[in-house]
Amino acid sequence: MERFALSRMKEWKENENRKPLIIRGARQVGKTWIMKTFGQQYFEKTAYVNFDNNARMKQVFEGDLDIERLVLAISAETGVSIEAENTLIIFDEVQEVPKALTSLKYFYENAPQYAIVAAGSLLGVALHQGTSFPVGKVDFLDLYPLNFREFLCAMGEKQFVSMLDSCDTQMVTVFKTKYIERLREYYFVGGMPEVVKDFSEKKDYNRVRAIQKNLINYYQQDFSKHAEIKLVPRLNLVWNSIPMQLAKENKKYIYGQVREGSRAKDFELAIQWLLDCGLIHKVQRIQKPDLPLKAYIDFDAFKLFLVDIGLLIAMTDLDAKVIIEGNKIFTEFKGALTEQYILQQLISDVGVIPYYYSTQNSKGEIDFLVQGKTSVIPIEVKAEENLKAKSLKAFCEKYQPSYAVRTSMSDYREQDWMTNIPLYAVKWIKNYVNQ
Repeated sequence: MERFALSRMKEWKENENRKPLIIRGARQVGKTWIMKTFGQQYFEKTAYVNFDNNARMKQVFEGDLDIERLVLAISAETGVSIEAENTLIIFDEVQEVPKALTSLKYFYENAPQYAIVAAGSLLGVALHQGTSFPVGKVDFLDLYPLNFREFLCAMGEKQFVSMLDSCDTQMVTVFKTKYIERLREYYFVGGMPEVVKDFSEKKDYNRVRAIQKNLINYYQQDFSKHAEIKLVPRLNLVWNSIPMQLAKENKKYIYGQVREGSRAKDFELAIQWLLDCGLIHKVQRIQKPDLPLKAYIDFDAFKLFLVDIGLLIAMTDLDAKVIIEGNKIFTEFKGALTEQYILQQLISDVGVIPYYYSTQNSKGEIDFLVQGKTSVIPIEVKAEENLKAKSLKAFCEKYQPSYAVRTSMSDYREQDWMTNIPLYAVKWIKNYVNQ
C-alpha cells in the first residue's frame, strides 16, 4: 500500500536539523505500518519498541535518561545493534511510558544523530491528562486515512494519479467515468487501511461493512477503556450525533440535538477527547473572511466531521447500492457526505486547515474557506452536476476574493469569477493555495 506520508518522512530523514519525529493520528490509520515500512525502505536496521504492557522498558525509562544507557537497553530489548548512521529507532504506543516521551528531549539535545520516530494512538488524551511533553524538541507528522489519490494507488491505478498530478485537465476529463466510478467506491469504502486493503483484494462490500462496524465498535470500546467513566455516555452521544447533525445541514453544531436542553459545557470535554484521539475533525466558523483566518474564528460556532467517510456511511447503515448506484433515496444525505469527502481531501491531500463561513441572518453559506498565500479562497461543495452557486456568487460579489472554487461532478472549467474543479480532482485546489 502506498502512503504519500512516506515521502515527507524521507525529507525528515535527510534534514540536517531534524528532531525526533512524532506521528499523530487515530487508531488504525496505519501509524505502526508506516513507521516499520519507513525503516525497511530507508534504513539498514530498525529497532522497534512497543511500550504497551512492556514492563521491562517501563522500568528502564523510570531510571536515568542517559542516552548511552537508553540505547544499550533498546538494543538489548530489540536484539538490534544500534548504529546512529543506519538504524531507525521506533517508539510505539509511547504514551504508555511518559518518561519515554520525555527522553525525546534528551535525544534531541544530546544525541541528535539518532533517528527516532514515535507514535501513540491516544497520545493527545495522555497529554491533556498531564503527561510531560518535550515542547520544541520534536517534529510532527499527522497521518490520516487514505485520501482519494492514495485509494487509486491501492486499487492498482497509479496512472490515474499521475494524470491528476500533471493537472492535465483534458486527459482527466476523457477518463472522468473511471474517476467517478472509483470515487463512488471511495465514498463507501473510505480510507481506513485495513478496509482498503481488503476491498482491493476481495471487492466485497459486505466484508467492507463488517470491518467498518468492527472498527466503530473498537473505537467505542476505547471510550470505556480509556476515558473517565462519567465521560463515556457523553462521548457516545457526541460520536453518534455527527451523522445526524451533518445530514440536517445545520449552520453549526447544535448541542440541543445531541440531548434536549444541553449546552456547550455538557459536551465540551467529550468533543475535546474525540479531537485528541483524532477521531473527529472540528471546522470553525469564520466571522470575517479576511487574512489571517485564525484571527476571525467564532469559537461558539463549529461543525464536526468524522475521521473517515467510510465510517460515516457505516454509521448510517446505508447500503452499498444506494451509494454506488446513486439512489434517489440518498439525495438528502449526499450533500453532507460530499462535504465530509472534501474536508478529508483538504486536510490530508491539499494540506490546509478548512473553516466555513455563514452569517446569523443570511441563508448564504460558504461550505469551506481556506487560506492561500495572498488571499482567502472560498469553496462551494456540490454533490452532483448542479452548477448553481448562488451563495458563492454573492460572496464573491461582496468580498472580491482572488480565487473562488466550486467542486462538483462537472468537468473542469474556468469562469471569470470562479473555477469548477471535479470532486475527484480536489488536489488541484493546492494550485490556488500556493498563489
